[in-house]
Amino acid sequence: MTTIPIRRRARDLARETGGLALLEFALTLPLVLGIGAWGTEMAWLAITNLRVSQVALNLADTASRVGVMGNSGITQLREADINDVLTSARLQGAALDLTNRGRITISSLEQLTAGSQYLHWQRCLGKRSGTGYDSTYDRSKGTMDRGDGIGTDASSAGVAQPDGMGDTSGTKVNAPVGSAVMYIEVSYDYRPIFSAAWVPGGAAVTRIRYTASYVVRDRRDFTQIYNPNPAATQYFCDLYTAN
Repeated sequence: MTTIPIRRRARDLARETGGLALLEFALTLPLVLGIGAWGTEMAWLAITNLRVSQVALNLADTASRVGVMGNSGITQLREADINDVLTSARLQGAALDLTNRGRITISSLEQLTAGSQYLHWQRCLGKRSGTGYDSTYDRSKGTMDRGDGIGTDASSAGVAQPDGMGDTSGTKVNAPVGSAVMYIEVSYDYRPIFSAAWVPGGAAVTRIRYTASYVVRDRRDFTQIYNPNPAATQYFCDLYTAN
């Protein structure tokens, strides 16, 4: 039996290229997978931000024009109308499980008399609570509309907003004199697909928050929210429900 010298074996091994492609693939696979997962995570985070912002914009737009117009040409806003727009937001955000993992607040910022701007009423939907989810504008912790469902007014327990509503770091939203603005707050808990390490901030849950507003587009009756028989559910802001 012929014995092949060790040096010859080494030279043959150095010239062997049969498994080179497989070796390169094995070495680069973790890097490719990592970059792909990071890109997927960033893309999904961007898409989620877009979806949440669209919910806020669509809700503000819809809330600014709902109601039933009477013979006088003045529109009455009803609890059923508010419930419809909240339901539309829930359905739009169903793929994100928005109302289980977030909070939606509708506020009516009114300035019926020049120089007297106040928060009249609020309605909410969603299970999340606490700082960053509950509206900071209602000092009564969601109970400002309890009782008759009419809400408050500037002369009694109304929440005065002389500078308007909005984040303190940005420009405030103000209602035009003689009308109102539908101001929307939407907060949502984003959970990473792969790892929190790839999400800015590195948190296991990232809160996404957007606001939007539209001026009321019709001659609305601002005295109250109507609730004729059969009475509709009132989504007061001390309730935490997903639907």
